[in-house]
Amino acid sequence: MHLTDEQRAVRRTAAEFAAEHLAPHAVDWDRNRHFPVDVLRKAAQLGFGGLYLPEDVGGSELGRFDGVLAFEALATGCPSIAAYISIHNMVTAMIDRFGDTAQRHRYLPRMSTMEALGSYCLTEPGAGSDAAALTTKARRDGSEYVLDGVKQFISGAGTAEVYVVLARTGGSGARGISAFIVERDTPGLSFGPNESKMGWHAQPTRQVILEGVRVPEGALLGEAGGGFRVAMAALDGGRLNIAACSLGGAKTALDKAVRHLTERKAFGSPLSEAQALQFRLADMRTELEAARTLLWRAADAYDHGDPEATPLSAMAKRFCTDTGFAVANEALQLHGGYGYLTEYGVEKIVRDLRVHQILEGTNEIMRVIISRRMLQEAS
Repeated sequence: MHLTDEQRAVRRTAAEFAAEHLAPHAVDWDRNRHFPVDVLRKAAQLGFGGLYLPEDVGGSELGRFDGVLAFEALATGCPSIAAYISIHNMVTAMIDRFGDTAQRHRYLPRMSTMEALGSYCLTEPGAGSDAAALTTKARRDGSEYVLDGVKQFISGAGTAEVYVVLARTGGSGARGISAFIVERDTPGLSFGPNESKMGWHAQPTRQVILEGVRVPEGALLGEAGGGFRVAMAALDGGRLNIAACSLGGAKTALDKAVRHLTERKAFGSPLSEAQALQFRLADMRTELEAARTLLWRAADAYDHGDPEATPLSAMAKRFCTDTGFAVANEALQLHGGYGYLTEYGVEKIVRDLRVHQILEGTNEIMRVIISRRMLQEAS
């Protein structure tokens, strides 16, 4: 697919930012569990805080195809930080699409600059893949709603100021769910300790605990009972972005492997002269190119309102995250023992990319989405 000059500029800007502001610090941020909010705000100065938002709220007015170019490039510097920027943009897009005028102008200008960060609160301790089974409740009390429940695995929790929370306002199932915007300083809102994780150490992941949290009726995002639609609409775009982050991280791991094989000697010759290793490099590059082609196809379908956008997003998410992890893991193997050392940065990428196969819907759920569409078409 041919890129426009504007798209090439978006990718170049993201790559330059990643090289200057993310890559040099990624290992240290990972080691120290540091969430670089100041760097996020530098990214926002280049338009990455409101990629899909219109100009009236400070956005960049880009499409999803532009977005996957940006997120792949950002992830070459640090997949963890790129993935959080993706989540933040998912929240801003939800508020822009489903929010009223007051909500859009209250939150989005500050979110575009990343002065206010966003978090997406869907998953619960007992409701992960089965999102329609969530139990967080929101009961009406006069002109307010009162929220009670616990959200699990929430990226940015505690630091973010704006939380889109899915809660049950009606009966069981998807139709009883509504979405709310909850601000961090709302009484009754608290956070669990930062989770000790395998990867994604450069961004916090905590429980969001709601105990008698009162919000005005104006905090309802979209229609009462329409929250599941709000949540699912956000995930197609989020899946494209996380797929892009997997490719960016894997590209960096592959680049490191090529450099290592060129510099490292064994039995008197550079490892890069071994044909068996050349074949492995060729396969890794080919698999990344194939994954990128599918991702671009899915992002283009999303931008053009193609009815196949949802299954294509699921395909891209499944294929790109599996491929990205496999390529990064192979890059670690090609480093030998050095790949296992923190200072080389490859093992960090492997750990960061592993969770991409789980979040935004597990890859098993992606297969369910794809196969259901196939069976519907056949019936």
